[in-house]
Amino acid sequence: MRHILRLSYDGGSFSGWQVQPEAASVQGEIEKALETLLRQPIGITGCGRTDTGVNACSYVAHFDAPSEVVEDAERLCCKLNAILPFGICIHEIIPASEDFHARFDAVSRSYRYFIHFNKDPFIGEMSWHCKYRLDVDRMNEAARELLGTRDFSCFEKSGGSNMTSICTITRAVWERWTPSHVRELGFPAAEGDYIVFTITADRFLRNMVRAIVGSLVDVGRGKRDTEWFRELISGGTRSDAGQSVPGRALFLKEIVYPDGAKRKI
Repeated sequence: MRHILRLSYDGGSFSGWQVQPEAASVQGEIEKALETLLRQPIGITGCGRTDTGVNACSYVAHFDAPSEVVEDAERLCCKLNAILPFGICIHEIIPASEDFHARFDAVSRSYRYFIHFNKDPFIGEMSWHCKYRLDVDRMNEAARELLGTRDFSCFEKSGGSNMTSICTITRAVWERWTPSHVRELGFPAAEGDYIVFTITADRFLRNMVRAIVGSLVDVGRGKRDTEWFRELISGGTRSDAGQSVPGRALFLKEIVYPDGAKRKI
């Protein structure tokens, strides 16, 4: 029987989602925990791969196991949380139809990248401290060039195993935001100290979001302009794009499934 896992994880302690030889991964930790509790090898399939250090909220994965083995899903969820590392939290385990697929049934994925400009002891683990101010309007002007369906290989890390570099991006926007410790505790902060980039697409390439953010930051600093960004997308290579920003500030935020897939759950 197929089961869905909904989970969140802090990627700082892991080499990414996918199992890696001689390195801790989110997938590997969950598979070990399931095998310990269910007394049989269990393979899990995730909705997508995240790089080293990248985080995820409400991530979706599936696994197959006999229904008699997973008799009490709520109890199994509690047991998993008890033995998994602190950085992984299982929210629920629910039954699904045999043809549900966490990766291939998903129609869109959204990521958010957080940046702060002034030193903040409460947010350093989830946001990148950028030590120079950025022009958000210029970055949004350039980000609009991302919208649509095209080859995004200029943002893809070499060595990727994707069959194609074609993606469809439906949202790419920078916004100002206010962390809870500023709102609720009165932490001193100036307006515009915190910004976040949200991007939504049908699929993402390896290292794609971090390379996009790094390139847009170059635009925001005034090192590049929108025309450069447009030409980069049209025919540039990874070496032409900006540097990848740190992974710790990147969060996989949302996975969307069509109505047909929802009926499988």
